[in-house]
Amino acid sequence: MDDLTKETASLIIVDDDEIFRKRLLSAMEKKGYFGIGFGTVKESIQYIEKTPPNYAVIDLRLEDGNGLQVVSVLSKLKPECKIVILTGYGNIPTAVAAVKEGACDYLAKPADADDIDASLKAPYSKKPEPPKDPMSADRVKWEHILRVYELCNRNVSETARRLKMHRRTLQRILAKRSPK
Repeated sequence: MDDLTKETASLIIVDDDEIFRKRLLSAMEKKGYFGIGFGTVKESIQYIEKTPPNYAVIDLRLEDGNGLQVVSVLSKLKPECKIVILTGYGNIPTAVAAVKEGACDYLAKPADADDIDASLKAPYSKKPEPPKDPMSADRVKWEHILRVYELCNRNVSETARRLKMHRRTLQRILAKRSPK
């Protein structure tokens, strides 16, 4: 993206997980994008109406609504915008709805900056190349467990209840090293 300018590489990231949003924004800026991040549907739509970006990464579930609302507004204001939906709760109906609203791709969390960048750069007519070194299924499971654990303020009992697993099983998983 060396030849892109601030205007052509404008990016918005909409995710209510502030830490994830800031990390992703930083990683995408290192790849040549010029970005801004928001945590709510309301803030992001207000920004988009004034300054529609060329690229967008939008979480499906936000505290104040659904990311599809943002996709709908953005795709109407700027149809050529490349939009990637991120979600930790992926399923076929929401993926279809996201594409119908104007998203070019739908990625499950945890997705890294390389995967997102590949999706944003891929032409609409074809899918991006598969990742060269994807996370193993065990690693994805581990990342999901840790994310829920952190969202539950590191409360093992609450995390186990939400993940529908025995507390001792969760404690054993958390005591081990992360898988490769």
